Formats: sequence, structure tokens, C-alpha cells
Amino acid sequence: DLGLPNGTPVDTSSPASSSSLLNRLQLDDDLDGETRDLFVTVDDPKKHVCTMETYITYRVTTKTTRAEFDLPEYSVRRRYQDFDWLRNKLEESQPTHLIPPLPEKFVVKGVVDRFSEEFVETRRKALDKFLKRITDHPVLSFNEHFNVFLTAKDLNAYKKQGMALLSKMGESVKYVTGGYKLRSRPLEFAAIGEYLDTFSLKLGTIDRIAQRIIKEQLEYLVELREYGPVYSTWGGLEVELSEPLEGVSACIGNCCTALEELSEDMTEDFLPVLREYILYSESMKNVLKKRDQVQAEYEAKLEAVALKKEDRPKV
Repeated sequence: DLGLPNGTPVDTSSPASSSSLLNRLQLDDDLDGETRDLFVTVDDPKKHVCTMETYITYRVTTKTTRAEFDLPEYSVRRRYQDFDWLRNKLEESQPTHLIPPLPEKFVVKGVVDRFSEEFVETRRKALDKFLKRITDHPVLSFNEHFNVFLTAKDLNAYKKQGMALLSKMGESVKYVTGGYKLRSRPLEFAAIGEYLDTFSLKLGTIDRIAQRIIKEQLEYLVELREYGPVYSTWGGLEVELSEPLEGVSACIGNCCTALEELSEDMTEDFLPVLREYILYSESMKNVLKKRDQVQAEYEAKLEAVALKKEDRPKV
């Protein structure tokens, strides 16, 4: 059955052999109890210091029973720009699909060290989630560029292939649709676009407020940590008041612990999810833009055909 659950037909050239779809084997890593045929993990980040640059690579391990792969297991090292290449290729080859977002490449200077263990681990988790989402997708997981990303020892050779042709094609589409204004976007897609604009605006506001709250909490935490020992010192000097002063000091210590846990929860659990929603909405906007480009090209060709029909009787 080459139809997705929502009724969308699947391109028969991208999925898959009967051996991979029907004769799936349950691998040892299958903790969900579901029968899958492709597992991908990102781990073991390593820092590379070169003359021109310093960068981090991650080990991408693949286990599979699909016939499209020559071996049952692969292990390659990839850096962030390789993940970015994969996402761009997926967008080019699957323009009607929503491609999962990547974690943002750049960080605010002076706020986060992109080579710190904490930042590298956060990025590793995000990249692992990115690949797992592609792996679970019924169409993207069979994409040839995804196969190359998981198996090729030298990815640079594949990056150089077809770059000139794709750039020329992209320029031609932009030339055709760049100055063209759509007659009317269908109501369904217009409603989606308006919803995404409002959704992104509200999420951006929440993100800024959350960032401000975390900043103020951390500043308050620094003050509390300086304030607590004062009561302990005071209690040592005032024998009669030592017990209540020590109690106040202990209470401030409990407040520090609770505030620190609250800040960590927001930083590690709330903010990443919020940023991911924002990135997903941007991915959705890009898909709508491509849809508008296709419609603009279609309308431009219709006008060109109409002009030719008008000129034909004159000739």
C-alpha cells in the first residue's frame, strides 16, 4: 500500500523494497517494543583543533535491516555543517514535506561557550532528535541523501556533486517567480499562513519573557547565596539569637536550592521546547513559500499560454 494514513500518495521511487517493509526484524535497541528496521544514534562528541578552525564532530551510528543498505551497521563522524547539508538536501528533494528543524547554529557571544561540555551535550541531544525524526518518517527515511549521510565515509565528495546545476535551477525559479504576485492564495493555505504568523509572534513574546525571567532569577540567586552566610556569621556573634538566625540562614539556603532547580527546569526543559516550536513554525513557513512559488510559476505559464492563444488568430 503506497498511501500514507492521511491519503497522500507516496512516490514509488523513494520507499522501499518488500524486504525492508514486510520482513522487518526487531533489533536489540528496540526499547519501545515496536518492530523497526532503522536505528540511528548521535553520541561521542569530539573537539578538533585545526590551523584554520576549531569544530566539534559527533559519531553517527546506524543499525538497519533494510535492503537499501549494504551493511547492517555503520559508524561515521559528522559535524554540524554536515547535518545542515542533509537538511538542505531533504528540502530540495522533498519540497512538499515538513523537514524537522535543526538546532540553531549561532549563539549569543559572551553568553554561551559553544565548546563547553554543557552546550555540546545540549546540541548532541538536539541533533540526535533531528535524525530520529527523519528515521521515523515514512518518506524522508528512504531519501537517498539520508542514506549517503548515514553511510559515506567522506561526505565532502557528495557535497560537491550537482551544486552548479541546483544553483542554476534555483536561480531560474527565482527569476520566474521573483517579481510575480499571486492572484489569490487558496483560503486553506492563507489561513495556515495567518495562523503561523500569529503563532510565531506569540511564541517569540513568550520566549523573550522567559529569557528575562531566567536572567532575573539567576541574578536573585547570586544575591541569596551572598545573603545566606551573613546570618550564619551573625548567629555566631549573637549567642541569644543564634537559633533564629541559623533558621533564617537555612531558609535562605532552601530558597537557593529551589530557585536553582526552577531555573534549571526552565533552561533545560521549557526553553528548548519553546525554541523548537518556533523553529518548526519557520519550517512550515518555508514550505508555504515554496508552495506559493510553484503556484506563481503555474500562473505565469498560464498567462504565457493565454497570450499565445490571443496571438495565434492574428497570425
